[in-house]
Amino acid sequence: MAIVSIAELKSRLAPGQCLLGLDLGSKTIGIAVADPAGIIASPLETIRRGKFRDDAKALKGLIEDRQAGGLVLGLPVSMDGTEGPRCQSTRQFADNLLAEMDIPIAFWDERLSTSAVEKFLINEADMTRKRRGKVIDKMAAAYILQGALDSAG
Repeated sequence: MAIVSIAELKSRLAPGQCLLGLDLGSKTIGIAVADPAGIIASPLETIRRGKFRDDAKALKGLIEDRQAGGLVLGLPVSMDGTEGPRCQSTRQFADNLLAEMDIPIAFWDERLSTSAVEKFLINEADMTRKRRGKVIDKMAAAYILQGALDSAG
């Protein structure tokens, strides 16, 4: 497919399809899922990164299992709005995925998503550092996906 806007991504969904949100880290990929109505994002799981082929295989399985019709990738834009090496890496990941599978992908500015989630987990959920480490990536993916869903109305 192609890289599209969030609104176009939502409009391309067939009945019953959902969106998956991805928070790409250097060691893990946090994954979230939206309900079929595209209103609420929920943390799903975190996969440990390996070779790209293994990552793509794991994502393809999730896409099939969840009947996902599109992906929202968090784009780690710098605080000044510029795109650095991490953005280039995310865009390359998307290009590589598109070479492996036919699914539309949209990017969402993920500035401060992990820190916002971490602050919530510390202040509101009173989680230990060890427990936060197990959930932060998938919760950051849900934060990213929820922002994208909210923006598209």
